[in-house]
Amino acid sequence: MLAEPGDTDDKGVLVPPDAGEVVLTVPSPEALSREPAEVGRVIDRAGTGTEPLVVVIDDAEELREEELAPLVHAAARSSRPVILRVIRNA
Repeated sequence: MLAEPGDTDDKGVLVPPDAGEVVLTVPSPEALSREPAEVGRVIDRAGTGTEPLVVVIDDAEELREEELAPLVHAAARSSRPVILRVIRNA
């Protein structure tokens, strides 16, 4: 697993990546751990391709390992890179 910060605008807000296919948007990190089968299903069904898969978390103050585990496991099985885009809490 590789984590690196993305580009931000002049207000420090993460700019959406130029590439990638958004395959899942969840309201909070807790949704990933509440629905691990759905997370896996979405990543697995994305198929092959060259474009990264993008998972968006709409509102997060903190990310805990146990919440991200279903996404990390699904991403490890995917032949495509998976980008996690976290929208900060306003």
